Order: sequence, then structure tokens, then C-alpha cells
Amino acid sequence: MTSDTATQAHPAEDADDASPEPAEQDSWQRRLRRFGHVDRPRTSLRERLVPPYPEPGTRAWSALGLGPVLTDRLGRWSAWGGPLLVALFAGLMRFWNLGSPRAVIFDETYYAKDAWSLLQYGYEGSWPEKANDQILAHPPTIPLSDAPSYVVHPPVGKWIIASGEWIFGLNPFGWRFAMAVLGTLSVLMLCRIGRRLFRSTALGCLAGGLMAVDGLHFVMSRTALLDLVVMFWVLAAFGCLLIDRDKARARLAAALPQGRPDDHVASFAWLGVRPWRIAAAICLGLAIGTKWNGLYVLAAFGVLTVLWDAGARRVAGARHPWLTAFWLDGLWAGFSMVAVAIGTYLLSWLGWFTTGKGYDRTWAKGDGGFFSDSWAALRSLWHYESQVYDFHVNLHSPHTYQSNPWSWLVLGRPVSYFYESPKEGQDGCTAVGGCAREVLGIGTPALWWAACFALLYVLYRWAFRRDWRAGAIACGVAAGYLPWFLYQDRTIFLFYAVVFLPFLCLALAMMLGAILGPPGADERRRMWGAVGAGTIVLLILINFIYFWPLYTGQTIPMNAWRHRMWFDTWI
Repeated sequence: MTSDTATQAHPAEDADDASPEPAEQDSWQRRLRRFGHVDRPRTSLRERLVPPYPEPGTRAWSALGLGPVLTDRLGRWSAWGGPLLVALFAGLMRFWNLGSPRAVIFDETYYAKDAWSLLQYGYEGSWPEKANDQILAHPPTIPLSDAPSYVVHPPVGKWIIASGEWIFGLNPFGWRFAMAVLGTLSVLMLCRIGRRLFRSTALGCLAGGLMAVDGLHFVMSRTALLDLVVMFWVLAAFGCLLIDRDKARARLAAALPQGRPDDHVASFAWLGVRPWRIAAAICLGLAIGTKWNGLYVLAAFGVLTVLWDAGARRVAGARHPWLTAFWLDGLWAGFSMVAVAIGTYLLSWLGWFTTGKGYDRTWAKGDGGFFSDSWAALRSLWHYESQVYDFHVNLHSPHTYQSNPWSWLVLGRPVSYFYESPKEGQDGCTAVGGCAREVLGIGTPALWWAACFALLYVLYRWAFRRDWRAGAIACGVAAGYLPWFLYQDRTIFLFYAVVFLPFLCLALAMMLGAILGPPGADERRRMWGAVGAGTIVLLILINFIYFWPLYTGQTIPMNAWRHRMWFDTWI
């Protein structure tokens, strides 16, 4: 595993071309080399704009006695092979015994039934009070009414849940299936995103592997709630913007005469059609169409991509890169991303529009003409959504498991999705003192607590080393986390934090790469770095295994359950 990109930023937009000659270096710089410090290498302008991927390592394959041709092929295949193996590992865990517990747990009581209603009618119908018992009965009955129901979240996430129900029916496996698929795919995406961000397959797979063994991501991948869907589309949008960044910078580098800085080219070059930026806007529209907190991510990512363009133009030689980026890139980026996201959001309501029977669908009346009826439908949606907004901002009903966002990073108050206390001889319980069976929505503590330190490291890299990758990670965390501080009096929960979890994993992978040491460090430094980073990863894995029974709802003795309740607030 190499950590060249995790310990020293490619001087893309945050360093000068030249590095000091050895004779000019101060004595303190020479002393720093003993601790793994290496000087920034001289790089061409194109490499500063688009850092190349390093050649894949083959030393491990060669050590196994494989021939040079085979080791070369395995090295090249590792760019996809490694992420696919990590995703396979994550998927096997998430699909294992997915239908257990055979119950409607926590807010599945809303979203699983709303999803089925969307399949039947195209809008959310009504259910009687004892509907859950009837759905889980043998044989099951589905007491769905076509009377429209008032719901407080857009339909994208419920349509995704409905895809599993369409294949497997209205049962626990069916309504959780799509979540397990998204959870597995998000691990694969994070591996590839980490590889592009760090220019390191190993660090990308490390980030994805960390998310694969995070308890909150694992539980959310096995529960039919909406927040994992928001996380999936936010992560997809971030990946699209990373690809857009590389492609736009490559176009700018190709336009420079003889690969040298040029103010005229850097200030007036058109960076071409940006399909990946449009794809990001579609993903963010789908995130907003699942839950409205995606709006904050749209704003943050829109600013981020324009700042990336300004950085590229500065490196290319523009005298006024920020002004240029605002006029040439920012205005169009803002218009196109917002317009596409809004269009995607409206399309997600297609069932509500076309059936004409959803809640408040006919609040406004048209005169029978196409434009009049379309305008009336939009007015009705606006009226409906204004009621939903009032509901959300005024939601202050106390809940046993509500928590303040200040406590989320340290896992102060997790959410119990499901709990039973079977007696001896019941439900697999063999303990004399009785047993507990719980699905607890809590992250792997060792991972989250280590991520707190990783966030400090990322902020340091961004503020003092001008590392754009650290800034991108910090932006992702801030967009998913900070808006909740505006609603501290509202009833909110720890599992909302799953939206910015991938960025915590990227931050932790970046810090672990720094612990491993730079490529120029001596063997002793790299050995102790590997011991330190490996110890942290091993502790996270052991911690995940220890809490496995609470993530999967297994029956364990009551004493074993109490031993896992490390704090009173976890009960």
C-alpha cells in the first residue's frame, strides 16, 4: 500500500512549480527528513492539472511466485478487482439473513407500506391501524385503501424500496432488498471514488472497506428507511463531480500552448460540455426527491465545483482566476445544476401528477386546457409542499431516541430499531437469566471515534497545506452535517449522519495513509507506520465483529447485551 497522495498533495493548485535546492534548505527541513518528510517533486503543468495514476504495484504478486506477465495483468486489474472484492465482501454481509427480524421495524411502518402503495396506485394510499400484523400474518392480507394519504417525504426513496417489493412481494426481505443493493453499490462507489481522489487503489479500497464494516451503514443497508438512499445519491454526485473535475482540467491542459501557463487561454478557454456535472445534478435531484436535506448538498457541491474550476484556471496562468471562474463557469454551473435538479425532482412526482388522485392533487383547479391544468398541478404541489415544510420545521414531539447533532460523531444516542427480550427456551434463548434481541442503529465506535481525529487532520491539510482533497472531504462532511445544527430543537436522530459517513471514511483513509508514511520514507518509518495503521484497522474490524449481534438482531444472553451497552445513553 502506498500513501503518496495521502501525505503530500500533488501541487495542482496549492504549490509553486519549483522546490528549493538542497543547498538552500534550512537545517530544520533536513531534520524533518528523519521523520519521513520529503520535498515536493518538480512536476509538469499538465501533471499539476491532472495528476497521473501511479503504475500499479506488482511486488506482492511477485512475492507469491507469479510470472511477470501474470503479475502485470493482476496489477492492472486491481483498479477494478480490488473494489469489486471489497463490494462482494460488503454484499455478502448485507444480504445474509436479510429478512430477519421478520417484523416491521422502526419507520419501516411508513416507507415499506408507502412503497407498496406507489406500486399499486402511483401515489401513497391509506392503511388501517393494524395493517402491520395483517401483512406479517400467515397467510398475509394487504388492507390498502386508495384514499390518498398525507406523507411528509418525496417519493424517490419509496420508489426504490418498491423495486424490491415488486420482485419479492410485501415482506421484510422484499422491502429491504433494494437497500442492501444500494448499500453494496455505495461501498463499490466509495472504493472507486477514493481511488480517483487519492490516486491510490489501496487507499480507495481502504475507504470502501471501512464503510463496509461500519455498523450504521450496515444496519441502514438492511432497513427500509430513506436516509441510505440520500447517502447513495450524494456519494454518486460527488463521484460524478470528481470525474468532471479531471476531464475539465484535461481540456484546459490540452488548450495551453506548449504546455505552458497562458493568461489568455486560462481566462477565456471554454471547458466544454460538462455531462458529468449534469449527471451530478441529476443525482442530487434524486437525493432531494428522497429527503429535502439534499438541498444543502446541492448548494455546497455547486460552490465546490466552481472553486475547483477557479483553481484550475489559476494553475493554468489566469491573472484573475476567481473572477474568470465566476463568469465563465459559476453562472452556467449554478443555472444548469439547479435547473436539472429541480427538473429531476418534479419528474419524481410523476405518479402524483398523472394519476390526479394523490393528496392535495386537486387543491388548485384548471380550466381543462393543458397549460392551465399543468399550472394548477404545480400550484397544488407547491401548496402540498408548503404544508410539509411547516410540519418539518415544527416537529418538536419528544422521542425516546432523539439526539442532538453535537453528539452524533461520538455516537451519543443511537436508535434502537427493534428490541425483544425472549425468555429461556424462546426464540433460541438458552440463558437462564433471559436474553435480548436488538437491532441497534449505531456506527462502529472505533471507526467513528478515529474519524473524529481524522477530521482534525483533514482540516489541517486543507487549512495549512492547501490540499484540495482534504477540502473536498470537509465539504462533504459539512454539507451533510452542519445544516442539522439549524434544527437542534427539532426531533432528529443519529441515523441522519449516514449521509456524510462516506466522507468520514475518506477522511480516515487519508489519515491512515499519512500514518503509513510517504514513499520516500525509510523502511523503519514505513514499518512503524504500517503497524500503527494496521492496528487501527484491526481494532475497527474487531469492534464491528463484537457488535455484530446488535447489528443483525441475534438472540444473545442478557449479560452479553449489557456488556455491549458501554454508556447509559445507548440503552
